[in-house]
Amino acid sequence: MRLIAAALVALLLSACAPDYPDDRFVALVRTMRPSVVLLTMRVPPEKKKDGYDDAYGTGLVIASGGWGSDILTVAHVVDGAYNLHATIGNHEKVPARVIAVNNDTDVALLRTARANLPALRLGAATDLHDQIGRDVGLLGYPIPDEFQDEQLGLATSLGTGRLSSIRNDALEVTLQIVPGESGGPIFLIDTGKIIGLADSRFDDERSIGFAVPLGDVLHFLHKIDRDHGF
Repeated sequence: MRLIAAALVALLLSACAPDYPDDRFVALVRTMRPSVVLLTMRVPPEKKKDGYDDAYGTGLVIASGGWGSDILTVAHVVDGAYNLHATIGNHEKVPARVIAVNNDTDVALLRTARANLPALRLGAATDLHDQIGRDVGLLGYPIPDEFQDEQLGLATSLGTGRLSSIRNDALEVTLQIVPGESGGPIFLIDTGKIIGLADSRFDDERSIGFAVPLGDVLHFLHKIDRDHGF
């Protein structure tokens, strides 16, 4: 009888456990994070006399199967890159290569032989003019070298802000977009719908960030990656 009573008490307590307003958002982020990867590479120096530099960015797995995996990012992250790798799940580092680039829209597609990774569905592009003011999130890897230098480990970071304006060929967001986060998915907090890729920010006003709109991304993918459903 005591065991039955204890079980009933536990059941009642769990039933009375509070629901938090952000429970759905937390679950959404937990679902998305495995598809976000760190990109590391070497890039040409600004001055020819200097050696090649380490560089970082964020990528998003958008298709995967037995053949390998396709990773989406922004083109300026991988411009001139060599020794390019993707770190999956914050611990598994695999080689990757650039298979297509559109510098006009600043979108690039990478491929790795690593098979059967969790991939995020991009969905269809929608008109966001009536969505200005919506809360948005960004998953990425801000200044990962600084975190590692301080022995803080490698982990995906979450930033939040708002969709503040629709510009010519860009989404304006109240996100700083720290170096290393470029290429990360920007998504609506309430639905998880990806609306763009983190791209850049103003140097003089760092609270203003910009994203490549999803429509431009899908147009690029439709041309070069139809085999995987785009």
